[in-house]
Amino acid sequence: MPFTMSVADRESFLAAPHVGVLAVGGAGAEPGAGLLAVPIWYSYRPGGVLTVLTGRDSAKTRRITAAGRFALCAQQEEPPCRYVSVEGPVVAIEDRLDPAERAAMAHRYMPTATARAYLAATAEQLTADIAIRMRPERWHSADFSAVAARLGSNTAPAAEHP
Repeated sequence: MPFTMSVADRESFLAAPHVGVLAVGGAGAEPGAGLLAVPIWYSYRPGGVLTVLTGRDSAKTRRITAAGRFALCAQQEEPPCRYVSVEGPVVAIEDRLDPAERAAMAHRYMPTATARAYLAATAEQLTADIAIRMRPERWHSADFSAVAARLGSNTAPAAEHP
C-alpha cells in the first residue's frame, strides 16, 4: 500500500500552518559541530518557495548561508500520522523584512489578539531578522490515513524498528 502523497496533497499539506523542523549541515558552524535541527515557523504556497524568517546573526543563518541549502520537515501531530519533508537550494536571502509578511507569519501561527501582541512586543525583529527563501527540490511524504481507515481506527500502526 503506497503511503506517498500526491503532488497536490503534499503541497497542500506543506502550505498548512505546521511548525517545521529546519535542518542544515555543519558548514559555517564551529569546528566539530554536526547537523542543526530546530523548530521554526515557515510559509509556503503550492508551487512557490518556502520562506523562513530568522535572526540575521543566528546559527541557522550562518549555516544556511554557508551550505546554500536546507531541509524542512512538517508533520501532523495527531493520528493518523502524515508528514512532508522538503530540501532545496536557497534562492534568496532578503535583509529587510516586509512588515506585512512578518505579520502574516505571526497570524498564521497565533490567534489574532495574540499575534497583534506578539508583533508589538517584538517589533525590533523587523530590523534584526531576515527572510530566507528556498525552492523545494526534493520531496518526501507519507500519509498513513488509508492504513488507519483500513484497520478501522483513527491511528496508524507504529513504525517498526529493527
